[in-house]
Amino acid sequence: MRRIRLASPAKLNLFLKVLHKRPDSFHNIATIFERIDLSDELRLTLNPSGAIRIDCVHPQVPRGPKNLVYQAAKLLRKDFQIKEGVDIYIKKNIPVAAGLGGGSGNAATTLRGLNELWKLGLSRSQLLSYARRLGSDVAFFLYDCPWALGTERGDFIQKLDVKTKLWHVLVVPCVKIYSGQVYGGLGLAPGLGAPRKVLTKRNDNVSIFIHHLRRSDIAQIGHSLVNDLERVVLLLFPHLKKLEQRLKSLDTKGVMVSGSGPCVFAITGTKRQAEEVRAVLARRFSRTFVARTY
Repeated sequence: MRRIRLASPAKLNLFLKVLHKRPDSFHNIATIFERIDLSDELRLTLNPSGAIRIDCVHPQVPRGPKNLVYQAAKLLRKDFQIKEGVDIYIKKNIPVAAGLGGGSGNAATTLRGLNELWKLGLSRSQLLSYARRLGSDVAFFLYDCPWALGTERGDFIQKLDVKTKLWHVLVVPCVKIYSGQVYGGLGLAPGLGAPRKVLTKRNDNVSIFIHHLRRSDIAQIGHSLVNDLERVVLLLFPHLKKLEQRLKSLDTKGVMVSGSGPCVFAITGTKRQAEEVRAVLARRFSRTFVARTY
């Protein structure tokens, strides 16, 4: 086999609670990942030159060492002394730097694809060690599951036995938000000034949220959405609050920022309602999507 084509899906975080800061400056979290059917496509083709070459028409996707896809390929090639190179074409459908895990998913897909193309025979456990070196969200995308609980940095994954399928509207405003900036703001007061001793205000229980998921109780799921990063995102970008309020006014079941943003998503009761809400928001926001649990 000389080439492979793989889908690389996006994710939403329906529950994200920041527990405490770690000695390595990252944060331990508890998060519920949902894989959705908005996907990129990766095409990997071996080349004899030994070079790692990234191609993507999206202007915000780096084509060199800053791309997680490049880093994933480089790690495997170095550790297993691979002489062949690889050409990786990324067809982007997932908005870049939106809190949807597009780059992390691309990295995980590259690990899986090269494991097959280079015939490395690595188990998922072995691939996970590479995923954790690349980023906190990468590990989730190595699991073929729609729902999972992420702990530690979000990189220790427990698949959830949940059959629920949700419909969403996703709106991605044209603003740049860096996750480091958001996590850095967690220790600051509402005015982003004085330090706070407590990272979170609410004593939310992830087990209760999972219970609502298993019951497919959409009303309770929407009511119980949690994202400890949202407070900082809305302080840094107050206009996103108006977007949330607009989505809530359209009779959606729950609205929240995904991850470190700027994507704001809503849960709807049906596909038809999702499409109707999208049609309203698309008049102002060019990047609006309807997506379902995948």
